[in-house]
Amino acid sequence: MHDDWREEIKIVLRGDELVRCWRAVGIGVVLFAPVSSWVGQAHAQCPQFTEQTFYLAGDGPHGVSLGDLDGDGDLDIAVANQLSDDVSVLFNNGDGTFASQVRYSMGFWPYTVSLGDLDGDGDLDMVSVNSLSEDTSIRLNNGDGTFAGPISYDAGKGPADASLGDLDGDGDVDMVVVNEASEDAFVRLNTGNGIFAAPSFYNPGAWPVNVSLGDVDGDSDLDMVVVNREGDDTSVLLNHGNGTFALPTSYPTGVKPNSASLGDFDGDADLDIAVVNLVDDDVSVLLNNGDGTFNSQTRYRVDAWPVDVSLGDLDNDGDLDIAVASRDGNSTNVLLNNGGGTFATPIRLAVGVAPLSLSLGDLDGDGDLDMVVANFIDDNVSVMLNQCVTESCPADFNGDGSVDFFDLLAFLEAFSTQDPSADLVNDGMFDFFDVLAFLDFLSIGCP
Repeated sequence: MHDDWREEIKIVLRGDELVRCWRAVGIGVVLFAPVSSWVGQAHAQCPQFTEQTFYLAGDGPHGVSLGDLDGDGDLDIAVANQLSDDVSVLFNNGDGTFASQVRYSMGFWPYTVSLGDLDGDGDLDMVSVNSLSEDTSIRLNNGDGTFAGPISYDAGKGPADASLGDLDGDGDVDMVVVNEASEDAFVRLNTGNGIFAAPSFYNPGAWPVNVSLGDVDGDSDLDMVVVNREGDDTSVLLNHGNGTFALPTSYPTGVKPNSASLGDFDGDADLDIAVVNLVDDDVSVLLNNGDGTFNSQTRYRVDAWPVDVSLGDLDNDGDLDIAVASRDGNSTNVLLNNGGGTFATPIRLAVGVAPLSLSLGDLDGDGDLDMVVANFIDDNVSVMLNQCVTESCPADFNGDGSVDFFDLLAFLEAFSTQDPSADLVNDGMFDFFDVLAFLDFLSIGCP
């Protein structure tokens, strides 16, 4: 306390309004102020990524996915190696470090690997899309993260990507494959035991290179969103509810779009689209109108030749951010969501040489999203752990996760005895600024 004056604090509850006044006795001043201007609020310092750790993969790692392959509760890595015709599996040690790779042969030139429970036995199986052999390879999980021999299904000309999901509402995981050269999409429905029916064919656009599944029109089935590189657009094919699809509706993007991801950017409970454009070095964001149609794109600059995009809440503020892998920039860019579906200037993270794919997931079990990147030239993957530091809430005196009347009593007791815990603004004094800070926490809560 200051020696020449003392404070009287009066807290009055009038209806549901907290009325606050502070009288500095001895200098004859009564202060009324917006408390938010004084508070030293708890906040998250996010994202904060560690220096990358490299793990060897096969030759020319092209696509990367994350999933709990061995059933031990943490996320493992699967990498499609284009030039060695195989998939590398790296098991998580439980702390975000990884064991040496185990490799499984696939078809020729696997571009991507997708994970899903194809046979309904509760573990994740693998599907690779093999461009040169023009097929997909399925390896069923034995239940312990080892995999049975490959089962192949024909694709079209130049298959580029696949996505897995329950398209016909029967409870099992179906498959969509897009084919660049034949400019079509194959839909293969699961018969229920990991065996797939003959394909149905759809023509989404010119040179389709990427496919995502999500309920974009809110009718509880999975629709198809396809990136068409030569069409400079993205096509939306709405599901009729039974695994068949309507004709495509196309939305312009930048030049040579390459990859898309779906997520709710603006908090209105529908799925929006983010697309990376190779030639324009940017990402297009298309917000959903709520019915599966989309607004015109808004574009955000990133590093050179962006090839892949993933979404996740990287700063722990409750909205989806964008992460982009840029091949010629040897980097990833993180674009933090401003909260309404607009995005801040990108944060650049250096990775290996020629990154072609990235995935986000909590690798070390600390509650935030980490990043894995496949580096084509280096024949490895980069792992960067997010050390997102969330400061404790200093006004939550009893540690129950909320600031309430009981914390008020504890604060007043600490304040009266000049306990250091009551110095909420960290200025070494116990005065009305600490009271302002506490009352702000009381009114708005803690993160």
